[in-house]
Amino acid sequence: MKASNHGRYVVKSLVHATRVIEAFQSAGDVLRLRDVVIRTGYSKGMCFRLLYTLHQCGFLDKVGENHYRLASEVRRRRLYRIGYAAQGQDTSFDREVRLGLARAAEREHVELIVVDNRYQPKIALRNADYLVREQVDLVIEFQTDELIAPAIASKYLEANIPFIAIDIPHPGATYFGANNYQAGLMAGQYMGRWARKHWNGEVDEILLIELLRAGSLPKARMRGVAAGISEVVRLPAACRTTSVDGDGQFQTSLERVRKCLRETKSKRILVGAANDSSALGALRAFEEAGRAQECAIVGQNGEPEARAELRLPNTRMIASVAYFPEKYGDGLLRLALDILARKAAPPAMFTTHQILTPENVEHFYPNDSLLAAPA
Repeated sequence: MKASNHGRYVVKSLVHATRVIEAFQSAGDVLRLRDVVIRTGYSKGMCFRLLYTLHQCGFLDKVGENHYRLASEVRRRRLYRIGYAAQGQDTSFDREVRLGLARAAEREHVELIVVDNRYQPKIALRNADYLVREQVDLVIEFQTDELIAPAIASKYLEANIPFIAIDIPHPGATYFGANNYQAGLMAGQYMGRWARKHWNGEVDEILLIELLRAGSLPKARMRGVAAGISEVVRLPAACRTTSVDGDGQFQTSLERVRKCLRETKSKRILVGAANDSSALGALRAFEEAGRAQECAIVGQNGEPEARAELRLPNTRMIASVAYFPEKYGDGLLRLALDILARKAAPPAMFTTHQILTPENVEHFYPNDSLLAAPA
C-alpha cells in the first residue's frame, strides 16, 4: 500500500486483507495458513480470521481442508515494479532476454520498467540512477563492463533495492547466467574431438577471441576452452595459443582476426569465441583470406545467426554452446519474486548449456525456419 498524508482515513482491516491477497503471487498459488503468516508477517490468529472472511466474501477459494487460492473472479493489481536495465547490444540474445522477461512480467502481473544500457558504461550508470529514482522494488541488471559493476551496485545497495545481475557479477547481486568455465570446457572438448576426427589430432594454433571488458568471470570461459582442448588432444610444443579481444562484436572480431591471419602461417587453427558475434566475425575473416579450410570455430550463446550458419553445408563453424536466452525471462522473474517474497534464494543461478552442432540444431530449434532469415 502506498504511503498517505491522510492516514486517519485508512481502514486498517482492509489494509490487512489486501496484504493477505497480495501474498498470493500468481493466480494458481495455493497457500496454507502458515504460508500466509510467513509472507505477511501477521499473527496466526489474524491470518486465520482474514482467510476465513475473504473466503466467505468470495475473494478466496478453499482447496481441501487447509489450503486457499485466489478466486478466479479476483483481478489482482500489479504486485511489484521491477526495473530491467537491458544490455543494449544489437544481438538476438539481448532481444530474446528482453522479450521473454516482458512476457513473464505480464503473466505474473508485474510492472516492468525497461531502460537500455546501449552497451555503454556511462549510460548504464545513468540508468541505475533513474531506476533508483523510480523506487522500483527490484532491478535486473544486464550490463557488460566489470569495471563499473561496483559503482552500479553501490547505487542499488544504498537505496536498499535488491538486484539480479545477468552474466556479469556485481557486488551484492544475485548472479543469473552462464557457468562460464563449464560452458567453455564443453566448447573446448568438442573442438578437441573434432580435431581428432578431422585433423588426426594435429593442431597448429589455438585462437581465443575474448571479451575483456566483461572481466574475470567470462574470461573463465576462455580458460575452459583451452582446458577442454587439452583434455582431448595432445598438443605439440610448437602449438601456439593466441588471444585477441573481439569485444563481443562482429566487426571488431573480424578486424582483429584479419590482423592475426596476416601474421600466422598456421594451417590448422581451432578458434574459441566468447560469443557468436565474435565467432561469425572470425569466420568471415578466414573466408575473406581464402583460408576457411584451415579453421574450426565454436561460438557461445546459440543465437539464430549462429544456428543459420550451422545449417549451411561445409561450414567451418562447427558448433555453438547454447544458453537458451528465450527461457531467461521465466527464470529471472521466478528468482525476482522469490527474493521479493523473502524466500531463500541461491547466490547464483546457472542457466542450461547445450552444444549445438549441424547434426542436432534442428532437434533443439525445429522452428527456426519460421523466423525471417537473419541479416
